[in-house]
Formats: sequence, C-alpha cells, structure tokens
Amino acid sequence: SNTAYNTSSDYRLKENVDYSWDATTRLKQLKPARFNFIVDAAKTVDGFLAHEGSSVVPEAIIGEKDEVDDDGNPVMQGIDQAKLVPLLVKTIQELEARIKTLEDA
Repeated sequence: SNTAYNTSSDYRLKENVDYSWDATTRLKQLKPARFNFIVDAAKTVDGFLAHEGSSVVPEAIIGEKDEVDDDGNPVMQGIDQAKLVPLLVKTIQELEARIKTLEDA
C-alpha cells in the first residue's frame, strides 16, 4: 500500500520565483528539541514547538499560539514538517558551496 501527500508545485502556478535567499540564517533560528507528549511520557521524540517556528517558517504552522474555541477549550497548534524540507535542502546547498570554497582555497 502507498500513501502520498502532494503539494501543487507546477511552475505555471507560481510567480516571483527567487533562488537567492539565505536559508542557513533562517535554519539557525529554528529550535529543535527533545520532548515527550503528556499522553505518552515514556516516549521521547525529536521535534519543534509550533509557536517557536512560526516566526521562521510561518507557512508550516497551523493554528495560533494559545488559541481557544468559543467554549474556552484549547485549539492546539500543529506543524507541517514537510514545509521545512526546502529550507533544509537550500541550507545543505549553501554549506556545500562554503565547503567547496574552503577546499579550493
């Protein structure tokens, strides 16, 4: 069996395409953490706190920090970690370029 989550990516859907942004600086602003979820205290995982990533990669964050519904119940934030992949790939490319420059010096 197979599950696929696809995002529209055809160039004809896009404009203002820019390849010259600084991913490394943005990536360094993220704060990866190790934690457990309250409902599963025995299992430690790696991840992010959604509200901490909202200023760096806002398109990856679902919901608002400390949001509540009309009855005062918490509405939990989420993070689409797939939206971090372009930032990771661009950072690797930038680091590779820096390494090559150092090797060629």
